[in-house]
Amino acid sequence: MKLVSSLGHFYSNRDYLAAVLRLRNRHILLLDIVALLLIPIIAMALRLDGLNLTPSIGRALAIYTVVALTIQLAIFYKMGFYSRFWQYAGVIDLTQVVIAVGVSTALLAILNAGLYASLATRNLATYPSLPLIAGLLTFMAIGGSRFGLRGVYYWHQHRKGAAAKRRTLVAGAGEAGMMVVREIRTNPELNMEVVAFVDDDPQKVGSWIAGLPVVGTLDVIPKVVEDLQIQEIIVAIPTAPLMRQQQIMALSKKSGVSVFSPPGVFELLAGYKTISHVPQIDLQSLLEREPITTDQSDAASVLQGARVLVTGAGGSIGSELCQQIAGFKPAEIILLGHGENSIFQIGLNLRMAFPDLITHSVIADIRDEKGIDWALDKHRPDVVFHAAAHKHVPFMEENASEAITNNVQGTLNLIRSAQRYLVKRFVLISSDKAVNPTSIMGVTKRIAELLVNAAAKESGQAYMAVRFGNVLGSRGSVVPLFQRQIQAGGPLTITHPDMRRYFMTIPEAVQLVLQAGALGSGGQVFTLDMGEQIPILDLATKLISRSGFKLGRDIEIVFTGIRSGEKLGEELFLSSENYARTIHEKVFVAVDSSAIDNRSLYNEVAELIDLAQRRQLEDAIRKMQVIAPSYRPQFADPMGKATANHLQNTTSSMRVGTTWNGRGWMAQV
Repeated sequence: MKLVSSLGHFYSNRDYLAAVLRLRNRHILLLDIVALLLIPIIAMALRLDGLNLTPSIGRALAIYTVVALTIQLAIFYKMGFYSRFWQYAGVIDLTQVVIAVGVSTALLAILNAGLYASLATRNLATYPSLPLIAGLLTFMAIGGSRFGLRGVYYWHQHRKGAAAKRRTLVAGAGEAGMMVVREIRTNPELNMEVVAFVDDDPQKVGSWIAGLPVVGTLDVIPKVVEDLQIQEIIVAIPTAPLMRQQQIMALSKKSGVSVFSPPGVFELLAGYKTISHVPQIDLQSLLEREPITTDQSDAASVLQGARVLVTGAGGSIGSELCQQIAGFKPAEIILLGHGENSIFQIGLNLRMAFPDLITHSVIADIRDEKGIDWALDKHRPDVVFHAAAHKHVPFMEENASEAITNNVQGTLNLIRSAQRYLVKRFVLISSDKAVNPTSIMGVTKRIAELLVNAAAKESGQAYMAVRFGNVLGSRGSVVPLFQRQIQAGGPLTITHPDMRRYFMTIPEAVQLVLQAGALGSGGQVFTLDMGEQIPILDLATKLISRSGFKLGRDIEIVFTGIRSGEKLGEELFLSSENYARTIHEKVFVAVDSSAIDNRSLYNEVAELIDLAQRRQLEDAIRKMQVIAPSYRPQFADPMGKATANHLQNTTSSMRVGTTWNGRGWMAQV
């Protein structure tokens, strides 16, 4: 009655397809029982061309039917036939049906030929084909019901959303492409309808795969998009070299339709690399030297219980500096910066990590003398770490006025307020580009160092500077740029094959700042012993390799030419500076021995700021050469002085092309 009631509900429901899809496995079990009870009778009728059965054969058939039903249901249950979602049935499920029916048929054939002969069913032994006929009918019934449900499901989903589906082209008719097609077919919520494949394998072109035509190679994507009215393209070729993937993505985007590259369930399982699958890299390992650590007990004695102000507190260095300072239990930290979002974020981070710490957030421009004066008057810091600056060399070459007013005028404003409100320690974060500078950024940092030195002499307080090398992983630095370029499939851009830089990690940079704040007595410049300068080309090739790719096959390197303000290498000290190691072996301290007249310096700087504000940049450059005589402006060399012969000798593992392509020399393996 339950089955009849269910079937009555099934046929009375207006949306009978939905009713089919709501069938539970208990209903499938009942349907199987009905089918398995009928199949031996149908098989015997086919064998005898009718059902003219003698009483003895009828009894034997009844016993056979009960035994067959018991064996088959036991096997079906054991193989999980009543715990599957058959609307998603596939080849594996079909194989399971074949195995289950085959095993049960073999058992019944053995029983029919042997055991039955000694029982009341011996009359069936004269019909050895009965189990085989019944097995075939069982496979048709069991398999047909399961895959019929799957077919009804797909038909229903297709009919339900056919009008709204976006016509989709899959680039790649391999395993990944098949996975995409299956995913789309089993997820109607995606509202996609795959209409065709394209593939680079000429043997596949013109064939049909999974019921879809392979209409051409990947190079004909624009024509296919137009002919088939494609609305979306999915690129599913994880095994292709990254450059080929990038070409396909670019070609697809030119077609004017949406383009997707599915993430890597397939790639993760198979271990393939794609342009969207780049692992995280330990930046310290790129330096191939031991990380520099210093004893922070001196810093603790200075910072504990102090009021500390950090400018540029929302930046890469400033935010890390605030985190480290907070660990020394200062009385309060004043977070000063121009960007409200970054200041909000570092303030939030500090409050979460150090709930007892008092923080103040100040949104201010260091060029605003009155605003800076107000902030220091209100909070009266004991220690100031000045991290706010414009630091990007090529960008500042094009925005010299901003560099001067921010890096020079801003530093001067901060120093004057610090002197006015008796700041005990002032640490300027400078750069190795301030040594014999060739850039606007470098010379403005050098002038800022001179201003700090002058203030130290005037006040007798511990005003000092620290010189950074390139900070790995900081915002806008070369490593994040390379990682983004690798993520995009390349190329990596380098200005010159001989370009070298000193590098330090963010933790090393912060340790240096804290050491300077603790050890400095006034007028000194501190820097880290960062070892040898690292060729940027070596850094790029390491990043490519450690990201799992191969130079020349997956990722290219392009030499673009030296830009204005750039040097091939950096220096740590001026010739006029006397330097030595501190009590910490890896920290240098230097003092400039040249005589500088403070009044003359302030007058020259005031004139420089006025020239910058009036955008008289040529005069401003000449004025900076007066203030910092070591400044030698470097202008762009589009060829980077990199001849083909020179490039070929850059590294034994590379063969570098000799043709300038408008962007740079192409380095290829």
